[in-house]
Amino acid sequence: MRITAVLALAALTACAQTPDSGYRAEVSMNRLVEQPGSSVTSAVNLFSGQTPQRVSRSNAEIAQDFLDLEFRMESGRALPVLTRFEGGPITVALTGQVPPTAEADLARLISRFRNEAGLDVRRASGPANINVVFVPRKTIRATFSNVACFVAPRVASWEEYKAARGTGTLDWTTLRQRERLAIFAPADSTPQEVRDCLHEEIAQAMGPLNDLYQLPDSVFNDDNFHTVLTSFDMLMLRVHYAPELRSGMTREQVAAVLPGLLARLNPTGATGRTHQGGQTPRAWIRAMETALGPRGSVSARNAAAHEALAIAHAQGWQASRLAFSWFAVGRLNVSNDPVAAANAFANAERIYRRLPGAQIQAAHVDMQLAALALSQANPAQAIAFADRAIPVARQAQNASLLATVMLVKAQALEAQGNVAAARALRLDSQGWARYGFGSDAATRARMRDIASLVPSKLRQLFRG
Repeated sequence: MRITAVLALAALTACAQTPDSGYRAEVSMNRLVEQPGSSVTSAVNLFSGQTPQRVSRSNAEIAQDFLDLEFRMESGRALPVLTRFEGGPITVALTGQVPPTAEADLARLISRFRNEAGLDVRRASGPANINVVFVPRKTIRATFSNVACFVAPRVASWEEYKAARGTGTLDWTTLRQRERLAIFAPADSTPQEVRDCLHEEIAQAMGPLNDLYQLPDSVFNDDNFHTVLTSFDMLMLRVHYAPELRSGMTREQVAAVLPGLLARLNPTGATGRTHQGGQTPRAWIRAMETALGPRGSVSARNAAAHEALAIAHAQGWQASRLAFSWFAVGRLNVSNDPVAAANAFANAERIYRRLPGAQIQAAHVDMQLAALALSQANPAQAIAFADRAIPVARQAQNASLLATVMLVKAQALEAQGNVAAARALRLDSQGWARYGFGSDAATRARMRDIASLVPSKLRQLFRG
């Protein structure tokens, strides 16, 4: 059970039960990632800039993705027209109990919006187009039990939001142009979760409101592998604010403009397809939410994972949704059938490694395999998997994954008797752990869980 617990903590815990469709029609949400601790007691490491990557997918596929992202909500509800902020800069304000790392992370994000998406986004000290309102996590949880943060239209404060609930004010489908929105984010969460909320929710406040499971290279995906905006996401925002488009355009009008627009903005677009597109069946989504969610017995969740895999095969999927199904099967078998888990992870990784922009997914699989190897008394293999994942996690700016893989490698080094190298690596991981896990206490708990993976026979072998 220990390996199941630590892997569940280290990997995706964001696929919780979704709110009902009535709620999903009101807000765009970033799903909750549970973290064991909230207060930061020591200095944290902060990521610096990010090197833009070329979007290596065909413009025809990107055009379809844009339409699917722009003209539908996460609940499946259709949006009649494109909406955006028009005329002048887009201003962003932070209000409420602003966490200590939020200002720096917002400044870096605004710089990326300006440099990568060509958007005139500015920090405001007063009322703004986008008002990021920091409230206690329990306040958000009392409203939506399984989300970390969300964005709502036509309001700028928590009081306005509460007053507008149950009215048409919060209905995105009635919007024809964006002028004023609020993002509600946790004031007392981990620095990484706060940053992730800023990235996804500000991007959705400005641009697409939908998430698509088939996207391998985007934050706009409910699998939550990507935690910061990607080059694909920046391209979507650049298209969203291109002069060829305007608020009030229908799907058909936008579709007619997109080929020429993308040829101008992404002239190096490749050919071929990386996914089959199309709406994801609700049955598969429900199965995945059950499999990777916090509720239900292990057997029920395992059955749900296999159901999702069966649906993926029946749909003929060959890309990210099939890989994610295999990932879920692996996650649910690490304790009761390590061989089946390893085979499932290998299937997931084989698919992810051939998809453009899916390196971080493969790194998550490597983390799972490293922990599995450590639990099976194979520290050398654990180190190999960790070495492959660490640079990818760093490039993707995922501190919690980076710290976890570093700690797994450190435990493997210690199991081999290399105590000095293990101690140095743990020390190097601390700043990332505090950013990703939120507190020294949470970091120590993660270290204990990882240490418990090592079989007693392996400890005795290297001690002897």
